[in-house]
Amino acid sequence: MSLIKFTPKLCHFSAKHFLLSCAVFCVFSIQAQQNKKDSLVFKLKHLETTNRFNPKDTTHIKLLVNLAFSYRYVNNDSAYAISKRALQLSEAINFDYGKINALEALGNYYSDQGNGEKSMKIFKEALQLAREIGNQSAELNIINGLAHVYSYEGNYAEALNLYLKGIDIAKQSGNKDMLSILNENIATLYADQKDFKNALVFYDTVQAVNRELGNEIIHAETQSNMASLYKDAKNFEHAMFNINKSISTFEQHKIYDWLAYAYEVKGSIYLEQKKYQWALYWYDQSNMLHKEHLQDDREKIQLMNGMAKVYLGLGRDSLSMEYANEGLRLSKKINSIQGQIDCSETLYKLHKNGEDNVAALAYLESFKKLSDSLFKDKNKQSLALLETKMEYQQEKRALIAANDMALAKQRNYIYFAVIILLILSVIIFVVRRNEKVLKRLNKELKEKSVVVSEREAELNEINRTKTKLFSIIGHDLRGPIGALQGILKLFTDGEIGKDEFLSFIPKLKSDVENISFALNNLLSWGQTQLNGVATKPKRISLDKIVSANVQLLSEVAAGKTIKIMNQMPENPQIWADQHHIDIIVRNLLSNAIKFTPDNGLVTIEAEEKRNMWQVMIRDTGIGMNKEIQKKIFEDTTNITTYGTNNERGTGLGLSLCKEMILKNKGEIWVESVLRKGTTFFFTVPKAEKKYQRAS
Repeated sequence: MSLIKFTPKLCHFSAKHFLLSCAVFCVFSIQAQQNKKDSLVFKLKHLETTNRFNPKDTTHIKLLVNLAFSYRYVNNDSAYAISKRALQLSEAINFDYGKINALEALGNYYSDQGNGEKSMKIFKEALQLAREIGNQSAELNIINGLAHVYSYEGNYAEALNLYLKGIDIAKQSGNKDMLSILNENIATLYADQKDFKNALVFYDTVQAVNRELGNEIIHAETQSNMASLYKDAKNFEHAMFNINKSISTFEQHKIYDWLAYAYEVKGSIYLEQKKYQWALYWYDQSNMLHKEHLQDDREKIQLMNGMAKVYLGLGRDSLSMEYANEGLRLSKKINSIQGQIDCSETLYKLHKNGEDNVAALAYLESFKKLSDSLFKDKNKQSLALLETKMEYQQEKRALIAANDMALAKQRNYIYFAVIILLILSVIIFVVRRNEKVLKRLNKELKEKSVVVSEREAELNEINRTKTKLFSIIGHDLRGPIGALQGILKLFTDGEIGKDEFLSFIPKLKSDVENISFALNNLLSWGQTQLNGVATKPKRISLDKIVSANVQLLSEVAAGKTIKIMNQMPENPQIWADQHHIDIIVRNLLSNAIKFTPDNGLVTIEAEEKRNMWQVMIRDTGIGMNKEIQKKIFEDTTNITTYGTNNERGTGLGLSLCKEMILKNKGEIWVESVLRKGTTFFFTVPKAEKKYQRAS
């Protein structure tokens, strides 16, 4: 007897009775299975107590499916109920993963109950769904499970066909776990037919795959199955060697389900050699594990009949009868033909020993009838296995031949395509070379165009600067200078006297000061246009600059009876270019005086803002509208307006102020209301450190 593996997680079956003992979610041991079940129950209860719990949530369904698998061989009724619930919820939300696994769990349940027809129908439904969504892992598990159902029904040929198809899929997907399992299950099919030669061929493949996997537990499972094969082949030495190795591994890792099976195999090895006491010892070990941990009717049939044979050999017929009847009851319960044959044979011998000839004859007839039927089926199945293998190999060869022909055609197409590609490559090479030349010429042309555009822009800027310069000189400077020349000419020509000439002195002084101020701005602006603003920041006192300019412009303000209020805080230190700040303050104060009527007020103050000083120059002048406010800082705008006493300006001051403020890492803006006044704001960095680094 050997076990057929069901899934990649070390699940197994009896070779003679194809005992299904694990599924996709089964675990390495019953102890581990119990731990996993308890963990799943805990997670499920925790999830169901949350505020946002939804029974149709996929996490909930996955937990249900896993729990259904973990209840197998522990509580079949619970496994069935949970599987049905998981299937209903999955169908309600069209959750394919949940449907496939719930169907697989239900297929296992009906298979364990001996209802092959129902199990097969459910497995096929799950298989179709797995193929539709392209889940090869699920497809392999279901193919393996369906093949076992066929083997329980005695259709070994279809089982072999499914195993072979599964092997192809496992190779394509690189699933070595399933590759090992499927090859081992085929070996078990051949071993059941007493075709040990073919069985060992497949076991060679299994062991090669197992070596790649490098898992000693998987290797131990294979050894226990090979021990059963060697026992059936009467090679007791090899059988005992393999079973002892596997028992050692299972005991070390406490894998009780496989250990129970290994104990049973070791007992059967001793039984075959008529060493009844040793056989009884190992059967008792297996039976104890079944009572404490397992609920596995298929495997228990073999155990019960084995113990019945041992007690029969020891002459303890009453105990033998008890175990044989239990084995027969379980065999009928799950429709195990081989189990009924084995137990009927044992009961026949027991009743014959007891001289109960009527009962002995009844069991003998049952044994012969079932044996003849199974023998015929097995002969047919042996031929069917051979035919299936041959047909499969022939179909495979035909596919390979067709594939070779297709490849030959493809090669011809490839050769033709290569020639075409070579021709196209030459054409592309020539075209690409021409494209590169053209790109290079275009690039050069583009670069020259950029240079021409830049020069054109420079020339336009120079023309604009020149035009503006001539406009200022011609319009804003020529007038006052011409007036000065006229008065001087009148005086030198004697057309006006000395007293009259002296009366023009205040006006001449004012014009000269305006000309001086305008020239100063003009020279600063010209320097920025030609060379850019060279900024040389240092630590300076803002109030000293303001005080100097207030004093400088106090006479002009006094001429209009304008009061200048200096409300600067004590010694505000800034980090900026002193010359620039001087020009900025002078221009803004001059503008405030220029546009403030007689008897007005100009206020200058400063406020600390984090790492900046904010300076405000406020007047009670004529103000300006929104349109002018938007344009006054633009360097392309030459707005020359007259003050309240017809004072003239160059229109350069504010654009120059803005450029210098930006160079000193500050900002400048204006707020104004018509006929109420204007406030200019600007910010400059604070001098935070004594030796602040120049920018």
